[in-house]
Amino acid sequence: AEKVLGYDLLSLCLKGPRDELDRTRHCQPAVRLMFGVGSVSVQVVESCVAAAGYSVGEFAALVFAGALGFAEALYAVKVRAEAMQKASEAVPSGMLSVIGRREANYKFACLEARKHCESLGIENPICEISNYLFPDSRVIAGHLQALEFLQENARKYYFMHTKMLPVSGAFHTRLMEPAVEPLAEVLKSIEIQKPLVCVYSNVDGKKYMHSKHIQKLLVKQVVSPVMWEQTMHSVYERKQGTEFPYTYEVGPGKQLGAVLKKCNLKAWKQYNHVDALEDEEAAET
Repeated sequence: AEKVLGYDLLSLCLKGPRDELDRTRHCQPAVRLMFGVGSVSVQVVESCVAAAGYSVGEFAALVFAGALGFAEALYAVKVRAEAMQKASEAVPSGMLSVIGRREANYKFACLEARKHCESLGIENPICEISNYLFPDSRVIAGHLQALEFLQENARKYYFMHTKMLPVSGAFHTRLMEPAVEPLAEVLKSIEIQKPLVCVYSNVDGKKYMHSKHIQKLLVKQVVSPVMWEQTMHSVYERKQGTEFPYTYEVGPGKQLGAVLKKCNLKAWKQYNHVDALEDEEAAET
């Protein structure tokens, strides 16, 4: 990884500084590939029926499924992260996590937030749903002024809880368009195989079909909302009475497990978490 990235990622993860690790260009390779792919090897994979990764974690899922090589995927993530960091620095933007009541109309709220930005003189403002998490939970991303407007008017739109996410930009929106071409170019130079295990795309919640499909949707994903709730429904669709498979969330945190619990409680009962650091500490002791 150090040879591919050009810097000591392991040292940055373990020693910091934290503000550098939190930068998009460092955070994406660290969280999703180093932890995701590194610790997944402890699991028995012969009986695996599906894989999926959240946002940049999709690269880890594709490496796991044999569609991408580790070094090539890591290099693609490096290019992706640096391009997204640059796009983030061009416009003051961010992401707002929202939990709403059933009456909440997220698209209407985004429309009014964009109109507010226009009244401030902002041309072509962006404010749109960037992540579908679970029923009644979305992430809205765009210009900071739009997100501040939504927080100030949360009750009007039936938002019960809002929280700004600690990220540097409006990921999975049109504000990331400058990152599309660099990622598209690097993916053209990488050999992509048909996955040995079904991998589900963030873009539409459906299975990848072939290598060109993977190449196309990985690029589209940068400016498209993460359809994670829809993906969960696709992955766990079963005939009534059929047992659910074991589910493993790999890497730091259990956020995706919490989302699964909200989307499908029966599937969540077979959920397990695998943390690379915990495994290493256990081995040392």
